[in-house]
Amino acid sequence: MTDYDLIIIGSGPAGMTAAIYGARANLSVLMLDRLAPGGKVINTSEIQNYTGMGTVDGADLAIRMFQHTQELNVEFDYRTVLEVQENGGEKLVICEEENRTYRAKTVILCTGTTPRLLGAAGEERFTGNGISWCAVCDGAGCRDKDVVVIGGGNSAVEEAVYLAGFARSVTLVVRSRLSADPIACDKLLAFENVKLYAGHDVLEFCGENHLEGVLLRSKETGEEFRVSCRQVFEYIGQIPATQCFSGLDVLNERGYVKVNERMETSVPGVFGAGDCITKNLRQVITACADGAIAAQNAARYVQNLN
Repeated sequence: MTDYDLIIIGSGPAGMTAAIYGARANLSVLMLDRLAPGGKVINTSEIQNYTGMGTVDGADLAIRMFQHTQELNVEFDYRTVLEVQENGGEKLVICEEENRTYRAKTVILCTGTTPRLLGAAGEERFTGNGISWCAVCDGAGCRDKDVVVIGGGNSAVEEAVYLAGFARSVTLVVRSRLSADPIACDKLLAFENVKLYAGHDVLEFCGENHLEGVLLRSKETGEEFRVSCRQVFEYIGQIPATQCFSGLDVLNERGYVKVNERMETSVPGVFGAGDCITKNLRQVITACADGAIAAQNAARYVQNLN
């Protein structure tokens, strides 16, 4: 069992910022993630609201962040965390691989979120074979093809803009109305190959050997009709990836980590940061701020132990 001052679970913008601040506070830091560092940022084609960067590719930003952690000699390991336990003040982080357990004085929970599923007929059947949650990952195969994007928030609209640049057509389906930033909406609707269906439900994903279309129903008229497509991208919300923290009693009824303004949970020495915590705005820049605050207070916690 290896001891650390701080273990960070998750390596998105919140986790990597926490690692930087923890290392600069002279803490021994371990960052754990089952995936490559960067979180959802890796799969974002353009980020336009990260202060000082202008328009930046998400993967490029993630690489820069990770390089920063390595310049400070932050230890990183690919691990799937099964459980976090609190044992008389010390924190035990239990991982799936090799039944490995790490011990730390403080832990920051930065595991982010996973995509919410629509639940319509045919969704499970075409998952990974026509239905995707990442236009950057799977959009290359959509050149000169018809695609459907489901959702009306910033993620849906921004990815639809990306797809409109090379797809034959992009149909945006929204249950109620667009809620994305007006600038992003204006940019999308300026494309001649984009069509918007606001106030429509998705009833079914249709096709035989591959996805061929989406069955829609107007909430106003009840009319049902089919939109032909070869690929669908869903952006209908997120679910916190916090199941492994259920034993700590730090989650709210929706599964998000409950924290105060210092990113402290109800368990001393356990902090939260990023998209998995209770907050109103989930953006790269707010995740970084969360990580900085959490690490600073983790450092103070460690100092007070000595």
